[in-house]
Amino acid sequence: MESAIFKLNHQRLNEPTGLKTVKKLRYITCKKQFDNMKSILTTALLLIISITSIAQTGSQPVQVTDLTLIKQLGSVSISHDGTRVIYTINAILDNEEIEGEYTYRSQIYMSLLDKGKNTRALTSGISGASQPAWSPDDQRIAFVRSVKNKSQIFVMDMAGGEPIQITDYKYGANAPKWSPDGKKLLFSTTLSLNEMLKDTAAFSRKTDVIWPLEKPGFSQNENLRNTAKPNPNGSIEQIRSYLDKNESDKKAKVFTNLNFQGESATDPELKFNHYYVVDATPGSKPRALTSGFYSYGSAEFSADGNNLILVSNIDSLLHPDRSEESEIYSLNVKSGNLKKILSQKKIRYSNPVLSPSGNWLSYVFSPTTGINVPKLALLKITEKGAKSISIPFDRSAGSFKWSADERFLYFTAQSNGGAPLYRLNMKTMKVEQLSNYESGTGSYDISKNKLVYVKTEVQNPYEIYSADLSNKSPQELTSFNSEWIKNKRLSFPEKKSYINSKGMTVEYWIMKPAGFNPDNRYPVVLQMHGGPSAMWGPGESSMWHEFQYFCSQGYGVIYANPRGSGGYGEEFLRGNYRNWGQGPTEDVLGALDGAVAEGWADQNKLTITGGSYAGYLTAWIIAHDKRFAAASAQRGVYDLKTFFGEGNAWQLVPNYFGGFPWQDDIDVILKRESPLTYVNQINTPFLIFHGENDLRTGVIQSEMLYKSLKVQGKTVEYVRHPGGTHELVRSGNVRQRIDQMLRIFEFFERYIN
Repeated sequence: MESAIFKLNHQRLNEPTGLKTVKKLRYITCKKQFDNMKSILTTALLLIISITSIAQTGSQPVQVTDLTLIKQLGSVSISHDGTRVIYTINAILDNEEIEGEYTYRSQIYMSLLDKGKNTRALTSGISGASQPAWSPDDQRIAFVRSVKNKSQIFVMDMAGGEPIQITDYKYGANAPKWSPDGKKLLFSTTLSLNEMLKDTAAFSRKTDVIWPLEKPGFSQNENLRNTAKPNPNGSIEQIRSYLDKNESDKKAKVFTNLNFQGESATDPELKFNHYYVVDATPGSKPRALTSGFYSYGSAEFSADGNNLILVSNIDSLLHPDRSEESEIYSLNVKSGNLKKILSQKKIRYSNPVLSPSGNWLSYVFSPTTGINVPKLALLKITEKGAKSISIPFDRSAGSFKWSADERFLYFTAQSNGGAPLYRLNMKTMKVEQLSNYESGTGSYDISKNKLVYVKTEVQNPYEIYSADLSNKSPQELTSFNSEWIKNKRLSFPEKKSYINSKGMTVEYWIMKPAGFNPDNRYPVVLQMHGGPSAMWGPGESSMWHEFQYFCSQGYGVIYANPRGSGGYGEEFLRGNYRNWGQGPTEDVLGALDGAVAEGWADQNKLTITGGSYAGYLTAWIIAHDKRFAAASAQRGVYDLKTFFGEGNAWQLVPNYFGGFPWQDDIDVILKRESPLTYVNQINTPFLIFHGENDLRTGVIQSEMLYKSLKVQGKTVEYVRHPGGTHELVRSGNVRQRIDQMLRIFEFFERYIN
């Protein structure tokens, strides 16, 4: 049954102009709070105006092809002596072989911390380079580059010379880490079940598969090592061997695993991540540190190099697809012995980082099911035992780094539209926020007296800054993006908030068109994020270019973090449980109402778009609301029952709706919450996108929506991008990224002019 507020909302949404009852109710509710904060808001507004006037001195609009100018900076690492920092730059370059195409290429750069913007490239070439790591004596760096389509580890002497290839491992090598004595390198590799069964060299310490393989008719994992000669006319063992060969030759895919959908292709193979150590000299043979039919992750050396701290699920007797728990272990590098540190039923432990002395271990943990914010915790390790300490912090913390003196634990967490840097004071056990909500902290590192990090902000999506350990007086260290952006005319978001019908504070941002004139009326695009637990704000980089592009085209851009978004705590995160449509609709339309109430938006030229969950929300909104001149849904979910089978994100169904499609009570909820149920109510001109290789949401979702609209004669256009995955607009083919942005703009222009 619709709530009273939704009925009022629906009534108001179909009225053409003016401030109606619901809008008055919403803003009267907030008036007292706004009055109490008047002086604060006035000061903030003056600051925004000041920043905006400075930022908009550039005369050039942001163009769609400016996407190719953006340099993504990451993998920041400070030398142990604190004088240099290395990092990666992922750039979009012209394809050297195909005219009009582009390619992504990552290279490693270095800057001197005490000499301003003294920067140089350390690597070059078409194979690129990534994942750099300083040796303990700062004389060398290890990094990864591709060789014959496999990642391998190289070492470069900082005194000069060509990089030397260290590994030539047939399964590849990733994530290099130096041993504390600088003699060895730790790396990870991923092997399939069949590779592990057949390759005795890779797994000299052979163990049996003790969890059920779930091969129908084989109760004890029989036929795992069938040595019969393949023969289609032979014995049953030979026939099975023949069928196995067909599988290995890619003539058939046989699925017995639950999670068989990747991002772009189905895969019947189970994969396992393992760790190896190799001498840091060419030609050395890697030695396996982990073994068995389990995956290991987050491995880090202890300070003395004798142990690794890592995560696994070796306690589980369940099939890996059904095992959701994980434990934290210590592994002796010489003996291979494992010692369990943290384990609990129905709990997932992750991100363990040991302090320099080994006396503290930071980590996060969360229930294996449901909608949760992982909890931040510490383990105090003494000779008498270990004691766990929970730290109150209602955000999802990660990227932990200990200060050398162990006075602080640094970390980042998305919050209120930004991704601030935080630190935990180990004396007071209080969390301090070191940066604001108007920016985002990407990759970062700390030395004894320096903090270096990638900063995202409206002025610049990626640049590296250095500061002291309290982040006081930060200085811009690089200018990879600031140089081309300085002549661009940017639009700066104005942060707003209101109280929804559940009493939750919903934050939203208004970006007025570049060159805004208060005497004019402008078209508006309501942009919505996916997830549904994602979060947008000035500190989030993925939409920087698209937002600025639409503002340069004369649109106002409105975006909000409705209930269910991350970055606002667990209660807010759970706010859309069994309510993906109506509740978040109220929140994003409330943000749009707030913008329209300012009087500069043309109410006949309102548009709406979003991807993934926001593709869902786009379809839901235009089925229940008639105010929009045009809409575009990207890679969305429209029928929750089929999404359970169609997408690799199928666990969203039980987590957010409490069950499965075959349960009668859940079936009712899934039908109620599916936009496809209301497809006959959609009359807004509608542009639908999907990547043809998208298996996170699945192309059947958009096919069903398009066909259902088309058969009714609705105004709809459907665009498929060959080879495109769910990540198309973030890391996909550059021409397709530009194509999608332009098609949305062009489609909207058809209906607002």
